Amino acid sequence: MRAAVSGALVAAMLVSVCALPSRADDATPEATLKAYLSALKDAHFEDAYDRCSKAMRQGKSKDDWVKEQKQLMAFADVKIFKFTVYPAKVQGDTAQVPNILESQDKFVNTLGLTEYELYTLVREDGAWRVDQQLLIETPDVPKWFPKDAKKPTG
Repeated sequence: MRAAVSGALVAAMLVSVCALPSRADDATPEATLKAYLSALKDAHFEDAYDRCSKAMRQGKSKDDWVKEQKQLMAFADVKIFKFTVYPAKVQGDTAQVPNILESQDKFVNTLGLTEYELYTLVREDGAWRVDQQLLIETPDVPKWFPKDAKKPTG
């Protein structure tokens, strides 16, 4: 497994930070990640910001972060078509949550290949927050995804 830049990366780079009040629908790492990815998919960057860790926020105000995300997503022409979040592996205040992303952008994932991702979430102020995103290389896919998960296309 290695950190990588992809269509998801562009999205993750855009969404590299956040932490605000907890929401009832964010009670689990999986729910938090689903809400975060839905917010990105729908270009609701204010909602995505609320689900990011302080580290992902990189000291930026919500307004600045949202403006940056809008510009980056538009520049890279990022399109998130679909995502499938799998059960988290939780250890204390850290969770690793696998996700299959179907997206496309004009720089890294121009063909719209399926991407296998692993998100790290952390507990901050009593709520789960998205902290980091990695791409999973093909040999590591079975470790994180069930046998019936869609096979990698790239």
